[in-house]
Amino acid sequence: MADAQRPLPDPGEEDTLEFWAATREERLAYQQCTHCDTVVFYPRAHCTGCTSGRLEWRTAKGTGTIYTYSVVRQSYHPFFRLQVPYVVAVIDLDEGPRLVSNVLEVGNPDLSLIGKRVRVEWETHESVSIPLFRLI
Repeated sequence: MADAQRPLPDPGEEDTLEFWAATREERLAYQQCTHCDTVVFYPRAHCTGCTSGRLEWRTAKGTGTIYTYSVVRQSYHPFFRLQVPYVVAVIDLDEGPRLVSNVLEVGNPDLSLIGKRVRVEWETHESVSIPLFRLI
């Protein structure tokens, strides 16, 4: 099990291509509509506010707040089995997007994590970097 590998996304998928390319530069990218200003995340071809295709890529500072979270205490995937227990959190980035990621090295998590501030850290792989977060 020591060689268990993290499952990685397909960096060539059309809608998320620019997002994953930005991760290789350790940039956390999101979209914003130039027609109605709606912040869009996860990446897609059309605005979720007005359905226009006028989406512009922006870069987040990489800081945010934990909206909610869950502690995973059991996993059947070889990579994640070695990580338990770990925190999966819904994170509100300061610029507006909400995303799901892991919060690293929390120790013994409890309900006090809600509202805590986090900062992005990068787990680098050949084709992408994975945005993970740490309490600040």
